[in-house]
Amino acid sequence: MIKILFVCHGNICRSPMAEFIFRDTVTKKGIEDHFYIASAATSTEEIGNPVYPSARRKLQEHGISCGGKRARQVTRADYEKYDYLLGMEERNILNMKRILGGDPMHKVCRLLDFSSSPRNIDDPWYSGDFDTAYEDILEGCQAFLDFLDQEGRL
Repeated sequence: MIKILFVCHGNICRSPMAEFIFRDTVTKKGIEDHFYIASAATSTEEIGNPVYPSARRKLQEHGISCGGKRARQVTRADYEKYDYLLGMEERNILNMKRILGGDPMHKVCRLLDFSSSPRNIDDPWYSGDFDTAYEDILEGCQAFLDFLDQEGRL
């Protein structure tokens, strides 16, 4: 089983979107049993809060539910639990490595590092652009699946 933790600043927009987009993608491919998928925050600001309404609406537009998801913070123990800890931007990576105590096994990277156009995924909480965030996250999830397939993990 491949264990993936998607991480952003507050765990109310990008990382839960990635969690549920990825979950939806692998379910549609019939390979959901190969994965354990979750998401978390680097900050404590939103702990316990549900997915941000605009993010929830964007997922619903694509027939994806995120009901019951509550924000939580990444912990040092997550490093041992997960195979991949995928941040949305460089700042997330820096904060994750600080919380995790480093990255000796090279498990931490940006989601879009797997794409043909590595880049940050801008925070739609600030920009209001949930369309671009959705498309970037979908691109990253598909590229990550392609990577796993090429690595013979699927």
